[in-house]
Amino acid sequence: MSQIRLYDTTLRDGTQSEDISFLVADKVRIAQLLDDLGIHYIEGGWPGSNPKDIAFFKEIRHVELKQAKIAAFGSTRRAKATPASDSNIRTLIQAEPDTVTIFGKTWDFHVKEALRISLEENLELIYDSLAYLKEHVDEVIYDAEHFFDGYKANPEYALKTLEAAERAGVDCIVLCDTNGGSL
Repeated sequence: MSQIRLYDTTLRDGTQSEDISFLVADKVRIAQLLDDLGIHYIEGGWPGSNPKDIAFFKEIRHVELKQAKIAAFGSTRRAKATPASDSNIRTLIQAEPDTVTIFGKTWDFHVKEALRISLEENLELIYDSLAYLKEHVDEVIYDAEHFFDGYKANPEYALKTLEAAERAGVDCIVLCDTNGGSL
């Protein structure tokens, strides 16, 4: 491994707690402080989920950061949509981030129960979404949601999801211990 990169999720995950709600100006100031600390990637939020995150991405474009790259977070395309027609994917591109981080299902249980699609269809969602984003954004990170739970349940399938992301040309794959405690 030649480099270790720090990826901070304060501006998205940090706002999921009760009683936490940042103003756009707060998010910009926190991003500046994280940049001052030497953080390489700052996840600015999910622009497809709320107007405040869209406003943050518009505002942060005008802020000069020393090194940090601003990442937009989102999900793979919907099952019935193409990447080009998926509003979430389009909003990620329109946010004009330095990096896009897309999460996808790696646990077969979630594919069947939450998405209610076949395992093969999920592999197509992952590949199509990431390949499309690579055509429109400089850097794409794949967030393998519930990877360790998925690997415990069906290691062959969990690895196939990573292979789909790799074939799509992603720059980085993150193996997420979404529930915690897997290691």
